[in-house]
Amino acid sequence: MHRYFLHLALLFVLLLLSACQTGSSDPRFAQQLEYRRMSIASEPAGNYFVGRRFHIERLHFWGYVRRPGESWDKSRLVVMNEKFTKQPDRYPEVPSGDGPAYGSDHNTEYRLWGQFSGRKIYDPNSNMVLPEFVLQRYEVKDVSPGWLFKPDERFDGTHLFRGEYGATPGARY
Repeated sequence: MHRYFLHLALLFVLLLLSACQTGSSDPRFAQQLEYRRMSIASEPAGNYFVGRRFHIERLHFWGYVRRPGESWDKSRLVVMNEKFTKQPDRYPEVPSGDGPAYGSDHNTEYRLWGQFSGRKIYDPNSNMVLPEFVLQRYEVKDVSPGWLFKPDERFDGTHLFRGEYGATPGARY
């Protein structure tokens, strides 16, 4: 009898969770999701990465990095190592005059050459520990690529679109 109620409770939870899904399961977005999937699948293979700048004021992570042909869901939020070259938007955080400011390239997509160092870097402003990407060179791929993870996402300037697995200090993997 106990097992019957356990199965019934599990079924109820699964139904509840499926009813709570938003964005990517919405039929209005199916065409956009398929177009994005096909666009990413058509990226040429190579020894480079694709990066999307994601800027939140006063935080020092750089953005999301993935391999060509991989979904943004597999991307990693990174801290950029500028040992070989400066990151694309190396401007003052507080600009003087009318010049560009740090983070002015938010949502720009880049081709990045470099590698993950294997190190984890602590960003005290976000309280996250993130992988380090050692940048060697870059080029702009798209200055207005649209949404990142889901067609209905809206950037508010202060929040990430997803929780970053393992990014909280002391988290167990």
